[in-house]
Amino acid sequence: MAQQLLKGKRGIIFGALDESSIAWKVAEKCFEQGATFTLTNAPIAMRMGAINQLAEKCNAEIIPADATSIEDLEKLISRSVEVLGGKIDFILHSIGMSPNVRKNRAYTDLSYEFLMKTLDVSAVSFHKVLQTAYKQDAISEWGSVLGLTYIAAQRTFPSYSDMAEAKATLESIGRSFGYHYGKHRKVRVNTISQSPTWTTAGSGVKGFDAFFNYADKLSPLGNASADACADYCVFMFSDLSRMITMQNLYHDGGFSSVGVSQEIMDMLMGDSEA
Repeated sequence: MAQQLLKGKRGIIFGALDESSIAWKVAEKCFEQGATFTLTNAPIAMRMGAINQLAEKCNAEIIPADATSIEDLEKLISRSVEVLGGKIDFILHSIGMSPNVRKNRAYTDLSYEFLMKTLDVSAVSFHKVLQTAYKQDAISEWGSVLGLTYIAAQRTFPSYSDMAEAKATLESIGRSFGYHYGKHRKVRVNTISQSPTWTTAGSGVKGFDAFFNYADKLSPLGNASADACADYCVFMFSDLSRMITMQNLYHDGGFSSVGVSQEIMDMLMGDSEA
């Protein structure tokens, strides 16, 4: 697509790690649509990924930042405004990490120290990004900020553990800050609830392959891919979506509205007959 929907728009993209990450796909699509932006990730994550390749491809400057550090965020946002030559028009928050999940701690035996880290990295950082941008008056009128979330914020998925609490908090921040930023500068704040997606973070959840296949069979359109999510983000960053704010937007092939699918019923009936 070459519609140049984001021509002249400036942004910051958090969370691009490798080619499987949604943030990576978003960066590629934004570049194709005419945007300029900076890329950022935690310093430790940048050593693990291939973000330099993406930066070269998209002609983007990399600015390392810990999204839980106000000092780092202040430098990131002010530097981005300087590098890009003006106020920011869009921000993607694609950040999530749970030490409890990484350490295989059962939900009924959480480390609360780990839980606080999960919440800070995966949710409170969204507020910190928004608040820092708000205080610096760094986002243009009618700008758009997106956070990536998952339906485990509303429904229980046992293996998703304390990330469910983080996503619920993230979505609440989107609504609350969306009100204040909308009144202040007409800045839009939304969250996108994406299908299970084969990313480095997603595939780290126990039983993810079975989980992915189940969602694919339940959704009438199948699971939404990372590429499709990136297209949706482009739309949300563009002027075509300028009256959408404070929403949690499901991008999941219909999964969130289905009780059971015929494919799942056929599988269960086959199992019962066996």
